[in-house]
Amino acid sequence: MARKQRIHYEGALYHVMARGNNGEYVLKEDEDKWHYLDIVKKYKEKCGFKLYAYCIMDNHVHMLIEVKETELSRIMQGVQQVYTQHYNKKRNRTGHVFQQRYKAIVCNKEGYLLHLIKYIHYNPVKSKLEGELKYKFSSHKEYLQSKEGLVDTEEVLKIISKSKIRALKGYLEYMKEEIDDIEEQEYKIEEAQRCKLDKKEAHIKLEELIRKVTEQEELKLEDIRKKTKKREITDVRKAIIKMSEKKCKVTARELANSLNLDISVVSKIKNEDSRMTDGAKRIMDDYERIANWKA
Repeated sequence: MARKQRIHYEGALYHVMARGNNGEYVLKEDEDKWHYLDIVKKYKEKCGFKLYAYCIMDNHVHMLIEVKETELSRIMQGVQQVYTQHYNKKRNRTGHVFQQRYKAIVCNKEGYLLHLIKYIHYNPVKSKLEGELKYKFSSHKEYLQSKEGLVDTEEVLKIISKSKIRALKGYLEYMKEEIDDIEEQEYKIEEAQRCKLDKKEAHIKLEELIRKVTEQEELKLEDIRKKTKKREITDVRKAIIKMSEKKCKVTARELANSLNLDISVVSKIKNEDSRMTDGAKRIMDDYERIANWKA
């Protein structure tokens, strides 16, 4: 089942990650990295989105994009398709170049914009690539230039200081503070967001939780009530069941009735006898991020 971008509103900030199909090094050559950036530039001019950071690695891409009227799904579909055509033609091949579903996380711009930029710029440092923080396919260097290039640096630097000199100094000082463990830092931010949500969102009705999750995943209630073992549906069910433990005052029987499942299946998931998949975890993470934005 093809899925559209889950959420769109003007001003939405996304941390976008696109990986080579099966982890392949589809951007290994410098020429390919430059070509990918040229495509991003063309779509930026065409769609009018803001780009706050990027890092082009050998097998994946990080970008921090703030959209306007054009949905992220249209932007990314265009960028990925054009690059795929270039890559396949150059190598006389066919088929997918990128994983079909890129990852796009809605982010809190006010609280975490600078951290996300640092997160993206530190990927080459973590991978010990040539140049590390000064890696030539990262947008870090654009923050050190006097004129804006592909990246919208001015708005970011103004967060630090209205004085460009002080802003640049503050940016450099912030970037010198190395991130010992990128994933650990990201985890801490997510935990802080969840704590904030726990205070604001005590308990909601199960029907409301189901409605929010199905809308987020662009599904209908009847989709998740069908007797099927399709991964995208079972992941949604697992996510709802696990989140209901904290967010809803509901029994296993009520969950089973609402999701059209055997009560034994619900109990298995609640007791963690059923392995939580990456898909279910992603759904739960996206739910929290979206809820945090609305909060």
